[in-house]
Amino acid sequence: MATILVTGGAGYIGSHTCIALLAADYEVIVLDNLSNSSPEALQRVQKIAGKSLQFIEGDIRDSRVLDQIFAEYAIDAVIHFAGLKAVGESQQIPLTYFDHNISGSINLVQAMQRAGVFRLVFSSSATVYGDAHPSPLNENMPTAMPNNNYGYTKLVVEQMLEKLAASDERWSFALLRYFNPVGAHPTGHIGEDPQGIPNNLMPYITQVAVGKREKLSIFGNDYDTPDGTGVRDYIHVVDLANAHVCALKNRLQQQGCRAWNIGTGRGISVLEIKNSFEQINGVTIAFEFAPRRAGDIATCFADNARAIAELGWQPQYQLEDMLKHSWNWQKQNPQGYR
Repeated sequence: MATILVTGGAGYIGSHTCIALLAADYEVIVLDNLSNSSPEALQRVQKIAGKSLQFIEGDIRDSRVLDQIFAEYAIDAVIHFAGLKAVGESQQIPLTYFDHNISGSINLVQAMQRAGVFRLVFSSSATVYGDAHPSPLNENMPTAMPNNNYGYTKLVVEQMLEKLAASDERWSFALLRYFNPVGAHPTGHIGEDPQGIPNNLMPYITQVAVGKREKLSIFGNDYDTPDGTGVRDYIHVVDLANAHVCALKNRLQQQGCRAWNIGTGRGISVLEIKNSFEQINGVTIAFEFAPRRAGDIATCFADNARAIAELGWQPQYQLEDMLKHSWNWQKQNPQGYR
């Protein structure tokens, strides 16, 4: 079976994808600098999968480490998660984001080229559509300038990979445009473990539920949506992980560069998430409405028809599963991996 290098494989989406890869009989090599993840996650991945993987602590910006990995292992393809991902932080320290996300990606594909490895699945984002298109968003819509530096780095890397594929037909890239990943592995052994104050809604809700935070702030209740709060497309992280395996299989067969939206195709409001979480898990979430955040849009959800048709992928989990699994993880791990 093929050997896959997973950059950022100890992170939230990376760790769930490693389980999916091991279940599909791939050999897995993880490269992670552990700046926003824990080696404990990979210990648990191997327990859940009942199989082992190779872990190398290192940074995608370090050519020496990359060259060593490609020399030591016969790698068939790369799944590239490594990067920084906090939207707010990206506005404060743009150069750091450009360095990790853009320079890091350039360094990675240069090392791949030196090693003769030409297949890559890239962890992108729905932010590359900008905020001018009406939802549902589909892949035929032109990309636009995102309103934050995190999204900008994803767009730059997407464009770079497109140009690379156009210049040399050996390259094969999948651009997976995520919507809002939530949930945790059904076992509750791995899940989302943000450092410091969570940037995303779900870990914030679960941390309030477990008593780690006082209350949830809902940013904006005056949007043009059914209940005034923002509407997003929440996708279970295990469904997202399975999409990477489907995209990988596709890229091992195909050439060129292709983008796919990975979402459920359904928009759910922030208030609906909070209320459903309370109902399903039998807990109360203290909350307050706060002013809108700069750069947030009212509604954003996917048209996922292309991924379903071309990748043979289908989301399996419902909102109820996402909320149950998130709470199951947080209850079992009140301090995350620490």
